[in-house]
Order: sequence, then C-alpha cells, then structure tokens
Amino acid sequence: MDDVDEITLTGLRVFGRHGVYEQERRDGQQFVVDTTLYVSTAAAAASDDVAETVHYGEVAARIAQIVGGEPVNLIETLAQRIADAMLAYDGVRMVAVTVHKPGAPIDLEFADVSVTIRRTSSKTGEPGS
Repeated sequence: MDDVDEITLTGLRVFGRHGVYEQERRDGQQFVVDTTLYVSTAAAAASDDVAETVHYGEVAARIAQIVGGEPVNLIETLAQRIADAMLAYDGVRMVAVTVHKPGAPIDLEFADVSVTIRRTSSKTGEPGS
C-alpha cells in the first residue's frame, strides 16, 4: 500500500460574499477554511524538492481565489468547489474541507457554524476511482 500523508492548512481567512440573504452578498463577511490534502510526501521527502509535493502556498492562493470569487448560497457549495480544486492537484488522493462561517445570520449567541466535507479522487488508479 502506498504512503498516505497529510498536508493541512488551518484557519485561512478570506473575505467573501456567500449566503442566502441579500445582505450577506452585499456586505460580505470573513470565511475561515481548513483543508487537509491526503497525498504521499515520500518523493518530496527523499528529494527535498517542492516540485515533488503539493505547494501549500499555491493551495492557499487557490482557496482564497475561490472564497473571494463568485458568490454561492450555501457553504456546502463553497466547500465542494474548494474540494474539486484541491483534487485537481497531482497526487491528491483525498481532501477534507471545512468552511467556517462565524458571522452567519443567526439571532442567537454562537461561536461558529461550519460544514466539513470529505471527497476522494476519481482519477484512474487512485483511491476512490
């Protein structure tokens, strides 16, 4: 069995305009994203070459582009868009994405609202295919 390691980016804060209500889209708010990519880092560890792994700086930039981009109604949809983009990276076998919406329009005191999804690659020869 191949090695499966984790590259995790936690607490990426990005301004977006997602939500069901007009004021959420008009005013926008901060979203927080946690992402874990399941990959093999063995080749990168052996070569000490970033080209052999998933560059977490590029991952962060791509997530920020998605969150700051076209508005969606649901954070479930936003999480799916992020997962799809992460699975497009070579070597990513599975991804876990949590989208937090700490400013959700709830008329009660709360700390956070979030959705977590896990998706596997459908690439031929990889888990989930």
